[in-house]
Amino acid sequence: MNKITNHLPTAELQALDAAHHMHPFTANAELAAKGARVIKSASGVWLTDSDGNRYLDAMAGLWCVNLGYGRHELAEVAAAQMRELPYYNTFFQTTHVPAIALAERLAELAPGDLNHVFFAAGGSEANDTNIRLVRTYWAAQGKPEKQVIISRKNAYHGSSMGSASLGGMTYMHEQGAMPIPGIVHIDQPHWWAEGGDMSPEEFGIARARQLAEKIDEIGEDKVAAFIAEPIQGAGGVIVPPDSYWPEVKRILAERDILFIADEVICGFGRTGNWFGSQTLDLQPDIMTIAKGLSSGYQPIGGSIVSDRVAEGLSRTEFNHGYTYSGHPVASAVALENLRILDEEGIVERVGTDTAPYLAERWATLAEHPLVGEARICGMMGSLALTPDKAARAPFAKVGEAGMAVREACFANGLVMRAVGDRMIISPPLIISRDEIDLLIARATMALDDGQAELSRRGML
Repeated sequence: MNKITNHLPTAELQALDAAHHMHPFTANAELAAKGARVIKSASGVWLTDSDGNRYLDAMAGLWCVNLGYGRHELAEVAAAQMRELPYYNTFFQTTHVPAIALAERLAELAPGDLNHVFFAAGGSEANDTNIRLVRTYWAAQGKPEKQVIISRKNAYHGSSMGSASLGGMTYMHEQGAMPIPGIVHIDQPHWWAEGGDMSPEEFGIARARQLAEKIDEIGEDKVAAFIAEPIQGAGGVIVPPDSYWPEVKRILAERDILFIADEVICGFGRTGNWFGSQTLDLQPDIMTIAKGLSSGYQPIGGSIVSDRVAEGLSRTEFNHGYTYSGHPVASAVALENLRILDEEGIVERVGTDTAPYLAERWATLAEHPLVGEARICGMMGSLALTPDKAARAPFAKVGEAGMAVREACFANGLVMRAVGDRMIISPPLIISRDEIDLLIARATMALDDGQAELSRRGML
C-alpha cells in the first residue's frame, strides 16, 4: 500500500509540492519560493498544519465544509458504498440506488417545482451543463434563437471555459479568450463600492433595472436565461440592497426567460435556510448546487431543474453528461450529509441561533478604524477595508490591504479570505457561540496587526 507522507518534515513536503503539484489560482514559482502551508488534519472548525499550528477555519475550506471536519459517519458510508458498488455510470438507460435516493431527497428539499436533478462532479461542471441545458430547452420549444445568457460583473460561476465565461471576473477572462460567445454581463449590486450618492434602495433598483435594459437591448426573443448568485460569494460576499431582488423578480415575471440561481455557495444552510433562494424569496427555474451538498467530503454537484424545463426537454435526447455524474460513492456521502444536517437540526440552528449571534458580533467589527462596512447574511460575512470610512474610499493599490490583513489572520490562527480589499468569512455551520467569539477576537487582532503594517507602509 502506498504511504501518504504526512510523516515527512514540512520543508521536504513543501519541496515535493513545489516540484510536482500545480496549484489553482496561484503563481506557482512564487509559491515554491515561499513554501505552501501543509494542512495535516482537521476536526470540527479547526485545521492543524504540519508544524502543529491550529487555525480556526472561518472559510469552511472553500465555502463547502458545512458539516465541519471529522464526521466519521461520512467516511463509513463512503467505505460501505465502495464495497457494494464503487462506481457505475448513469448513461445508456442505467441507474443506481444512491443517485436515485439523492435525486429524490433534493427534490424534497428544493423550493417550488424544482423536482429533477442532472448530476455533475462540481459547480463548474454544473454551470457548463446549464449553458447547454437552457439553449437545448429553447431549441426544443422551437426557439433556437434564444441563446444569450445574461450574468453579472464580478460574479463567480466556476473556472471552466463555460462557467468562467458566465462569471464576470475580468482577470479570469483575460486568460483563455473568454467569455465565449452568447454571454453578456450587467453591473453587480455592490452599493458600498459603486453606489455613489444614491441610497442603497435607489441603487438596488437601478442595478436591477439594468437586467430589463439588457434584455430589451438584445431582444427578449434572443435571451435564454439570467444567472445569478443569491448573494455573490467569491466576488466578496456582496449582499445586495433589499430593493434589488424584488425588482429583479418583477422583471423576470414579465419576460419569458429562465432564471438560474447559482446556489453552489448559498445552498445547504449557508444563509440560514436550506437554500439562499428561500432566504431571499426567489423561485428559479434551475438551481446550481455543489460544495455544501457533500460538505466537501466528496466531489459532487448538479442542476436542480423545474418541472417546466424538465418537461420541455423530456422528448429531446440531451447529448451531454459526465463520467462521474451521480457517482455512487459521492451520492451516498451527500445523502448522509443531508441526513445529518436535517436530523441534527443544524440548518435550523443556524437560522435561529448561531447566524443571528454571528451577525451581532460581526457588526461590532465595523467600529474598527480599518473597516468601512461589515455585511453578513447567515454564515456569509464581509468587511470592506478602507483608508477613509466617511468617503467609502478604496486603497490606492487594490488588494494590498487585504493581503496584509490576510497574513495577519494566519499569524493569529484564523483562516479569513481576502477578495481585493474585502475580508470574507464562511465558517462551518456547526460553529459554536464560543467559537464565534474566538473568531471575532482573532479577526480583531488581525485587523489591528494589519492596520499597524499598513501604517508602517505609509498607506494610512
